[in-house]
Amino acid sequence: MILEFLLPDAPLLREIAKPVKEFGTVELQILIENMFETMREGRGVGLAAPQVGIPLRVIVFEFSGSERAPDANPIPPTVLINPRISYAEGEVEDWEGCFSVPGQRGWISRPNLIHYQAQGLYGEHLEGEAEGFHARIIQHEIDHLNGILYPDIANRIELFERT
Repeated sequence: MILEFLLPDAPLLREIAKPVKEFGTVELQILIENMFETMREGRGVGLAAPQVGIPLRVIVFEFSGSERAPDANPIPPTVLINPRISYAEGEVEDWEGCFSVPGQRGWISRPNLIHYQAQGLYGEHLEGEAEGFHARIIQHEIDHLNGILYPDIANRIELFERT
């Protein structure tokens, strides 16, 4: 089911999302499936549960390649529950857009390399490293879990039309 995106004035987008405490439930599985479907329908690369009105610490992302990041490696469909960044280094700047801030993009500085920890659908421990575009996606989505929208940290904002 395609979910509706919240827009910048929605109070939920400014709240810190609650940790998931019950894993492996039908409700959690349905949420994740709906998030992937919504993200793909919108032609995005990542989505956080608060963006679709669910105040839980759940993010999904995938990238199969595009002109958006021509040098980036594909990223398989990934679910991170209760994610956190445990290490970050380097700095890189690039444009970011967001389903919840339509018609704009921001020039953002972020660490280029991160190490993250999270849980999977059944509560299993996940961890990994991400670099470049992959790291940027994870950081952007974790920001949503912490009530941060990219305009809050952008060096500059531009209007644009998504094709």
